[in-house]
Amino acid sequence: MKVLLIGANGQIGKHIIQFAKDEADISLTAMVRKNEQLEELKADGTNAVLADLEGSVADLQHVMNGVETVIFTAGSGGHTGADKTILVDLDGAIKAIEAAEQAGVDRFIMISAFQAQNREFWAESPIKHYMAAKHYADHFLLESKLKHTIIRPGKLENKAGTGKVQAGNLQEYGAIAREDVAKAVIASLKNKNTENQSFDLVAGEEPVEDAIKNV
Repeated sequence: MKVLLIGANGQIGKHIIQFAKDEADISLTAMVRKNEQLEELKADGTNAVLADLEGSVADLQHVMNGVETVIFTAGSGGHTGADKTILVDLDGAIKAIEAAEQAGVDRFIMISAFQAQNREFWAESPIKHYMAAKHYADHFLLESKLKHTIIRPGKLENKAGTGKVQAGNLQEYGAIAREDVAKAVIASLKNKNTENQSFDLVAGEEPVEDAIKNV
Protein backbone atom coordinates (compact mmCIF):
# COMPACT_ATOMS: atom_id res chain seq x y z
CA MET A 1 0.00 0.00 0.00
CA LYS A 2 1.48 3.33 -1.09
CA VAL A 3 0.88 5.99 1.54
CA LEU A 4 1.70 9.70 1.66
CA LEU A 5 2.04 11.20 5.13
CA ILE A 6 1.36 14.94 5.34
CA GLY A 7 2.69 16.44 8.54
CA ALA A 8 5.58 13.99 8.76
CA ASN A 9 7.72 16.37 10.80
CA GLY A 10 5.07 16.70 13.50
CA GLN A 11 5.04 14.69 16.70
CA ILE A 12 2.30 12.28 15.62
CA GLY A 13 3.84 12.05 12.17
CA LYS A 14 7.21 10.97 13.54
CA HIS A 15 5.58 8.11 15.43
CA ILE A 16 3.65 7.06 12.31
CA ILE A 17 6.89 6.88 10.33
CA GLN A 18 8.48 4.56 12.89
CA PHE A 19 5.45 2.28 13.19
CA ALA A 20 5.06 2.07 9.40
CA LYS A 21 8.59 0.68 9.13
CA ASP A 22 7.37 -2.45 10.94
CA GLU A 23 4.57 -3.01 8.42
CA ALA A 24 5.75 -4.91 5.33
CA ASP A 25 2.65 -4.00 3.32
CA ILE A 26 2.92 -0.23 3.92
CA SER A 27 5.21 1.81 1.66
CA LEU A 28 5.22 5.25 3.25
CA THR A 29 6.49 8.52 1.82
CA ALA A 30 6.84 11.46 4.20
CA MET A 31 5.91 14.95 2.96
CA VAL A 32 7.83 17.87 4.48
CA ARG A 33 8.32 21.49 3.48
CA LYS A 34 11.97 22.12 4.33
CA ASN A 35 15.12 20.73 2.72
CA GLU A 36 16.76 20.01 6.06
CA GLN A 37 13.74 17.92 7.11
CA LEU A 38 13.92 16.06 3.81
CA GLU A 39 17.60 15.25 4.22
CA GLU A 40 17.14 14.14 7.82
CA LEU A 41 14.38 11.71 6.85
CA LYS A 42 16.33 10.31 3.93
CA ALA A 43 19.35 9.80 6.17
CA ASP A 44 17.13 7.73 8.44
CA GLY A 45 16.03 5.56 5.51
CA THR A 46 12.60 7.17 5.04
CA ASN A 47 11.25 8.02 1.59
CA ALA A 48 10.47 11.74 1.56
CA VAL A 49 9.26 14.50 -0.76
CA LEU A 50 9.09 18.28 -0.60
CA ALA A 51 5.76 20.09 -0.79
CA ASP A 52 4.03 22.91 1.08
CA LEU A 53 0.39 23.07 2.18
CA GLU A 54 0.53 26.80 1.53
CA GLY A 55 1.55 26.09 -2.06
CA SER A 56 -0.71 25.10 -4.95
CA VAL A 57 -3.11 22.19 -5.36
CA ALA A 58 -1.11 21.21 -8.47
CA ASP A 59 2.09 20.91 -6.41
CA LEU A 60 0.31 18.67 -3.91
CA GLN A 61 -1.22 16.59 -6.66
CA HIS A 62 2.24 16.02 -8.14
CA VAL A 63 3.52 14.31 -4.97
CA MET A 64 0.30 12.26 -4.67
CA ASN A 65 0.45 10.63 -8.08
CA GLY A 66 0.47 6.87 -7.59
CA VAL A 67 -0.50 7.14 -3.92
CA GLU A 68 -3.35 4.98 -2.60
CA THR A 69 -3.88 6.59 0.82
CA VAL A 70 -3.11 10.04 2.20
CA ILE A 71 -2.70 10.57 5.95
CA PHE A 72 -3.18 14.19 7.05
CA THR A 73 -1.70 14.97 10.45
CA ALA A 74 -0.38 18.45 9.71
CA GLY A 75 -1.11 21.43 11.91
CA SER A 76 0.06 24.97 12.35
CA GLY A 77 0.86 24.34 16.02
CA GLY A 78 -0.15 26.14 19.18
CA HIS A 79 2.60 28.75 18.85
CA THR A 80 1.10 30.33 15.72
CA GLY A 81 -1.85 32.66 15.33
CA ALA A 82 -5.33 32.09 13.93
CA ASP A 83 -4.12 33.11 10.47
CA LYS A 84 -1.82 30.09 10.22
CA THR A 85 -4.57 27.85 11.57
CA ILE A 86 -6.77 28.93 8.68
CA LEU A 87 -3.98 28.51 6.11
CA VAL A 88 -2.77 25.09 7.29
CA ASP A 89 -5.45 23.29 9.32
CA LEU A 90 -8.31 24.46 7.11
CA ASP A 91 -7.18 25.59 3.66
CA GLY A 92 -4.16 23.29 3.63
CA ALA A 93 -6.36 20.32 4.45
CA ILE A 94 -8.89 21.29 1.79
CA LYS A 95 -6.18 21.69 -0.85
CA ALA A 96 -4.82 18.28 0.10
CA ILE A 97 -8.28 16.74 -0.34
CA GLU A 98 -8.70 18.44 -3.72
CA ALA A 99 -5.25 17.24 -4.80
CA ALA A 100 -6.01 13.70 -3.64
CA GLU A 101 -9.17 13.61 -5.72
CA GLN A 102 -7.34 14.90 -8.77
CA ALA A 103 -4.49 12.39 -8.31
CA GLY A 104 -6.88 9.45 -8.08
CA VAL A 105 -6.11 8.68 -4.42
CA ASP A 106 -8.51 6.10 -2.97
CA ARG A 107 -8.55 6.96 0.73
CA PHE A 108 -7.86 9.92 3.05
CA ILE A 109 -7.19 9.57 6.78
CA MET A 110 -7.68 12.82 8.67
CA ILE A 111 -6.43 13.58 12.17
CA SER A 112 -9.06 15.97 13.48
CA ALA A 113 -10.04 17.02 17.02
CA PHE A 114 -12.33 15.58 19.70
CA GLN A 115 -16.01 16.23 18.86
CA ALA A 116 -15.05 18.60 16.05
CA GLN A 117 -18.35 17.73 14.37
CA ASN A 118 -20.29 19.01 17.38
CA ARG A 119 -20.38 22.83 17.57
CA GLU A 120 -22.01 22.72 21.00
CA PHE A 121 -18.95 20.95 22.41
CA TRP A 122 -16.56 23.74 21.45
CA ALA A 123 -18.86 26.75 21.57
CA GLU A 124 -16.97 28.25 24.51
CA SER A 125 -13.53 26.83 23.67
CA PRO A 126 -10.50 29.16 23.89
CA ILE A 127 -9.32 27.55 20.63
CA LYS A 128 -12.65 27.91 18.87
CA HIS A 129 -10.94 29.04 15.63
CA TYR A 130 -8.95 25.78 15.59
CA MET A 131 -12.04 23.68 16.21
CA ALA A 132 -13.92 25.51 13.47
CA ALA A 133 -11.03 24.85 11.05
CA LYS A 134 -11.15 21.15 11.89
CA HIS A 135 -14.95 21.09 11.62
CA TYR A 136 -15.01 22.49 8.10
CA ALA A 137 -11.99 20.53 6.87
CA ASP A 138 -13.71 17.34 8.03
CA HIS A 139 -16.95 18.41 6.35
CA PHE A 140 -15.12 19.01 3.07
CA LEU A 141 -13.64 15.51 3.27
CA LEU A 142 -17.05 13.99 3.97
CA GLU A 143 -18.42 15.71 0.87
CA SER A 144 -15.54 14.51 -1.34
CA LYS A 145 -15.47 11.32 -3.40
CA LEU A 146 -12.63 9.89 -1.28
CA LYS A 147 -13.03 7.05 1.18
CA HIS A 148 -12.52 8.76 4.51
CA THR A 149 -11.40 7.91 8.01
CA ILE A 150 -11.63 10.81 10.46
CA ILE A 151 -9.87 10.26 13.79
CA ARG A 152 -10.77 12.82 16.47
CA PRO A 153 -8.27 12.53 19.37
CA GLY A 154 -8.68 14.19 22.73
CA LYS A 155 -6.02 16.27 24.47
CA LEU A 156 -2.68 15.27 22.99
CA GLU A 157 0.08 14.34 25.40
CA ASN A 158 3.81 13.79 24.92
CA LYS A 159 4.26 10.64 26.95
CA ALA A 160 4.74 6.96 26.23
CA GLY A 161 1.66 5.32 24.84
CA THR A 162 -0.11 2.53 26.68
CA GLY A 163 -1.37 0.80 23.54
CA LYS A 164 -4.88 0.97 24.99
CA VAL A 165 -7.59 3.38 23.88
CA GLN A 166 -11.31 4.08 23.70
CA ALA A 167 -12.74 4.78 20.26
CA GLY A 168 -16.21 5.78 19.10
CA ASN A 169 -18.66 8.66 19.32
CA LEU A 170 -17.53 9.67 22.79
CA GLN A 171 -19.12 12.27 25.06
CA GLU A 172 -16.52 12.47 27.82
CA TYR A 173 -13.40 14.46 26.91
CA GLY A 174 -10.09 12.83 27.72
CA ALA A 175 -6.41 12.80 26.90
CA ILE A 176 -4.33 10.47 24.75
CA ALA A 177 -0.64 10.03 24.04
CA ARG A 178 0.43 11.07 20.57
CA GLU A 179 2.11 7.67 20.25
CA ASP A 180 -1.26 5.95 20.69
CA VAL A 181 -2.85 8.21 18.07
CA ALA A 182 -0.15 7.07 15.65
CA LYS A 183 -0.86 3.43 16.52
CA ALA A 184 -4.54 4.05 15.79
CA VAL A 185 -3.64 5.50 12.38
CA ILE A 186 -1.64 2.38 11.48
CA ALA A 187 -4.44 0.15 12.74
CA SER A 188 -6.94 2.12 10.65
CA LEU A 189 -4.77 1.70 7.57
CA LYS A 190 -4.88 -2.06 8.07
CA ASN A 191 -8.63 -2.32 8.74
CA LYS A 192 -11.07 -1.67 5.92
CA ASN A 193 -13.92 -1.41 8.42
CA THR A 194 -12.63 2.09 9.25
CA GLU A 195 -13.29 3.28 5.71
CA ASN A 196 -16.02 5.94 5.68
CA GLN A 197 -15.96 6.10 9.48
CA SER A 198 -15.39 8.96 11.94
CA PHE A 199 -14.60 8.45 15.62
CA ASP A 200 -13.26 10.12 18.75
CA LEU A 201 -10.17 8.65 20.42
CA VAL A 202 -8.94 8.88 24.02
CA ALA A 203 -6.91 6.72 26.37
CA GLY A 204 -8.82 3.66 27.52
CA GLU A 205 -8.68 -0.01 28.43
CA GLU A 206 -9.00 -1.70 25.02
CA PRO A 207 -5.96 -2.61 22.91
CA VAL A 208 -5.65 -0.26 19.92
CA GLU A 209 -6.14 -2.98 17.30
CA ASP A 210 -9.33 -4.25 18.98
CA ALA A 211 -10.76 -0.77 19.52
CA ILE A 212 -10.18 0.17 15.88
CA LYS A 213 -11.78 -3.07 14.63
CA ASN A 214 -14.90 -2.24 16.60
CA VAL A 215 -15.52 1.39 15.59
